[in-house]
Amino acid sequence: MGAFEEVKGKVKETVGDVTNNAELEQEGEAQKEKGQAQREADQARVEAKAHEAKAEAKEAQQNLAENAK
Repeated sequence: MGAFEEVKGKVKETVGDVTNNAELEQEGEAQKEKGQAQREADQARVEAKAHEAKAEAKEAQQNLAENAK
């Protein structure tokens, strides 16, 4: 979703620049920044879930080792 917002923002920013519409250009820049923030947040969520899954797997491995004793 973030990448799509970035592209829409860049298009608005470019159209605003070409047509000398400062308001549209600023709106595009803001939308582009919003898209970047969404993309970064999505990436952080993916990394957190991967880390959590890795920790759960390690915990399960430790539990198996303890139960095998």
